[in-house]
Amino acid sequence: MKRIILFITLIGIPVCLFGQKKFVADKYFKDFSYVKAAELYEEVVAGGDATPETLYKLGDCYYNNSESEKAAKWYELALKKDKKYDKRPEYVYKYIQTQRSLGNYENANDWLKIFNDITENDSRSEQLQGNLTNYFNEYAKTEGIYVKTVNLSVNTPDYDFGAYAVGNTLYYSSGQDNSKKYSWNNQPFLDIYQAQITKNNDSVSIGHIEALKAKKINTIYHEANIAISNDGKTLYFTRNNVSKANRLKADHKGISHLKLYKASLVDGIWQDIEELPFNSSQYSVGHPALSPDGKTLYIVSDKKGGFGQTDIYSVAIHEDGSYGKPENLGKHINTEGREMFPFVAKDSTLYFSSDGYLGLGLLDIYKSGILRGSTTAPENMGAPYNSPEDDFSFFINDDLKTGYLASNRQGGKGDDDIYFYGTYSCKQKVEGIVRNANTQLPLEAEVSVFDSTGKLIAKVNSNKEGYYSIKLDCDKQFTIKGSKPDYRDALAEIGTTKENDRVNTVNLELIPLIDKNQIVLNPIFFNFDKWNIRADAQYELEHIVNVMKNHPQMVIKIESHTDSRGSDRYNMKLSQRRADATREYILSRGIEPARIESSIGYGESQLLNECADGVKCSEAKHQENRRSYFYIVNYD
Repeated sequence: MKRIILFITLIGIPVCLFGQKKFVADKYFKDFSYVKAAELYEEVVAGGDATPETLYKLGDCYYNNSESEKAAKWYELALKKDKKYDKRPEYVYKYIQTQRSLGNYENANDWLKIFNDITENDSRSEQLQGNLTNYFNEYAKTEGIYVKTVNLSVNTPDYDFGAYAVGNTLYYSSGQDNSKKYSWNNQPFLDIYQAQITKNNDSVSIGHIEALKAKKINTIYHEANIAISNDGKTLYFTRNNVSKANRLKADHKGISHLKLYKASLVDGIWQDIEELPFNSSQYSVGHPALSPDGKTLYIVSDKKGGFGQTDIYSVAIHEDGSYGKPENLGKHINTEGREMFPFVAKDSTLYFSSDGYLGLGLLDIYKSGILRGSTTAPENMGAPYNSPEDDFSFFINDDLKTGYLASNRQGGKGDDDIYFYGTYSCKQKVEGIVRNANTQLPLEAEVSVFDSTGKLIAKVNSNKEGYYSIKLDCDKQFTIKGSKPDYRDALAEIGTTKENDRVNTVNLELIPLIDKNQIVLNPIFFNFDKWNIRADAQYELEHIVNVMKNHPQMVIKIESHTDSRGSDRYNMKLSQRRADATREYILSRGIEPARIESSIGYGESQLLNECADGVKCSEAKHQENRRSYFYIVNYD
């Protein structure tokens, strides 16, 4: 990120060729011409001057132009050579930032401990208390984060950022058509553009791109970062400090600071440009944002008296159109670093970018409820909003689900690109085949899905091939049930993961209840020497009831058996009581008496195993013999 957001721009003052390259390099560095300064510093280092001071400045050249890999190289060399780096915590912090930008989180954590040891009363150090282990890895996780980012078609090889949507119009800043370049990094100056938005299901398409419809807003210097009032009639924007003759104006050091301006919409054209009263030629003011009620303007400034390099301030907008005094948002937002790009959402959540918190990349996007009275520390938005590079100029639509951000992350089209983002519901597909458990043939069946509370949430039917599919939410527990008349229900538990669009396979095998001339159940067991119907037996007998209700003409007969314990005569009577109890239960469920031809007890005359009289057997073995059968006599 190497443009206006770094917040100071130099007038092109001629530089003479000095005898010593380091003196010339220092001059370019002081003038913020980092590309040229880096070129000269590298020659100085190659010539033998590799002092920590020179290496730190060389690292700064690349750091200030967001070239993390090169910056890390020179900072690392400087810290190795510098025996007193504990007196330079700012460079330790910059090195940490380059390491997290490159994804070297383990090394970043090691240096965070050093930074923590050498600093006192530093808000960045205070953030580390009890939170050093895998600090950055937590921010890089995307598991369970369901946000899609799309690189917009408006992006160019130059800088594109500062998206601001109003209705179907997207406003943004770009250097695409400006041939005049500035010395910071030899890139074009910025102008404000507008384009038409067409909304799609999960993205947007952009068309009809043109320069802002305005009189004298875009100049040959920087214009960027806008905010528009709720009535659509006032535009706030950032610009270099320029004279009426459209020439850069500078302070005594030759620095052209940034200023805030406003324009009014007249007949569809932005015009009547006014400079805001709290600007100064001695410091920068920019990055406007408005509160939802339009009564407060939020700005960024590097004026003296702040907490860090740039801070966020609030400015009251009075009913008569005048402005109050800028008020610093305080230590709950501002740090020793750079807080920039404020944006206030419809719900009064403050979004901003900062490199003063220990986040994922260089500039990271944060959100805070401070405008709603919260004093909780700002929350890092994490991946994929943030990356190891610069992430900034966050904008969220009134739906609080979609919006735009800018980033120079890898994979973009240019130095900075605009990305559309949108939250979505994470879904996973559950599919499978329903089969007959005995024959393995496919079944057309009903497949129901229940959530962890037992609530039915979906129902589908398998086709002739037995196939079914259904979409379920991520990271939840479900029960899948297959059902078909004359079959025992099949149940399967499944837990979806946090991975969107994952496919889970759950096959279901339904056991048929009718097999030839018999209704087949799990054994109907009785307690020893008892004939009352147990609860587990009632559950099984309900299958008999269901089958008979499905087939109104069906007639059955019941057989009941005992184990060998007790006399033959006693067991014969006991089995008859059990057969009769089974019959009575079925009749109690609405089945007509004529549909049960008989209920006969056979005592111990038809044992299933070796547990005859006098044979020592376990209770489980004896229970195998205490059973009932249900034979179909007539079947429609």
